[in-house]
Amino acid sequence: MHHHFLLFKPDGYLTQFVYNNKRKKKLLGELYNFPEGTMAIGRLDENSEGLLLLTTDGMMSEKVRSKKVEKEYYVMLDGIITQEAIDQLQQGVEIGIRNEKYTTKPCKAFILEEVPNFPTRTKKIRDERHGPTSWASITITEGKNRQVRKMTAAVGFPTLRLVRVRIGSIKLGNLQPGEVRELEVIEVD
Repeated sequence: MHHHFLLFKPDGYLTQFVYNNKRKKKLLGELYNFPEGTMAIGRLDENSEGLLLLTTDGMMSEKVRSKKVEKEYYVMLDGIITQEAIDQLQQGVEIGIRNEKYTTKPCKAFILEEVPNFPTRTKKIRDERHGPTSWASITITEGKNRQVRKMTAAVGFPTLRLVRVRIGSIKLGNLQPGEVRELEVIEVD
């Protein structure tokens, strides 16, 4: 029988269970006693937060990571993002992937009128003296390395905070950073 989990990955954690480098890093296994064979479905980089699905079922991992499943991110941006920049994101922008130019697929993007009510991060982002910030929602179906961060930088609004809020139909909801819920089944459609 397979196990499935929903996790609010806090910032500062690697999306892995083993780290073979000399520098000490915080790993997912420190948050919960996951059963042997548990794997993260996709990744969130160390400074990113939010919804992470984990499973002991490799086939489920493949299904969720497919290009058919939407992943939605709320991003805090450096500066007040313009509708023109949102339009560019929606059409696809050129980013670098492994030293090659890559144009992202069209995506859903819009400005968030209200600041999302996320818990305060452990590591401070910056304060208002460094200029204004804004929030946007970006929904993609691909998952290139640091893609959303590269996309917002490409349109002139670097990402300061990134929180994944949805994978398919599964939402982060009111989960708190570090909180884990076991799921009976993962249904993303």
